[in-house]
Amino acid sequence: MASPATIPMTTSQSTAGTGAQSQPPIATPAFRAFLSRFSSSIRQGLSQRRPWYELIDRSAMARPDNLTDAYSRIRKNLSYFKVNYITLLVAVLAFSILSHPLSLLVLLGLLAAWVFLYLFRPSDQPVVIFGRTFTDRETLGALVVLTVFVVFLTSVGSLLISALLVGVAIVCLHGAFRVPEDLFLDDQEPANTGFLSFLGGAASSAAAAAAPAVASRV
Repeated sequence: MASPATIPMTTSQSTAGTGAQSQPPIATPAFRAFLSRFSSSIRQGLSQRRPWYELIDRSAMARPDNLTDAYSRIRKNLSYFKVNYITLLVAVLAFSILSHPLSLLVLLGLLAAWVFLYLFRPSDQPVVIFGRTFTDRETLGALVVLTVFVVFLTSVGSLLISALLVGVAIVCLHGAFRVPEDLFLDDQEPANTGFLSFLGGAASSAAAAAAPAVASRV
């Protein structure tokens, strides 16, 4: 009786089987470090916010005398209410995106593509689409092109820009009408903690967490 046919396992198949047991990107230490540093930076930044009742104090509202007075008020209020204003901008962006579910899905898909296909993808797992293996440079180039297309050539970009303009207009309008004389401006942080200080800290922490994964692909 003839012996049953056997299919030899090649080295590439064995490697693929081993790679299939690797951790998904969201379970890697780099991704957990990214979330930890980002969340801690956000908590630290929000701890610097001013009481909201100071922001909406109607007794401190008055029309500026001229453009110079309005500009001076905006500068002082930006320095004092920087975290509150950033929170307001984020709220306007979130409301605009949530009110357009399709744009929200597109942005989530774009973010997922960066996370799963490049930033936190294990270096031993190449991107394979329709049987074609893409190098890290090809993957990065495709993601950059996709990001430019989504942000600048679709309605998502106009939605984000419109929301930012609305948020900035609200901030400038409040800053111009809020009289800053009752604010303790002498107790401000040093000059290196400007309007976008805690966002910069969050971005720096996120970049530090993602740097090892990105550096391994360069």
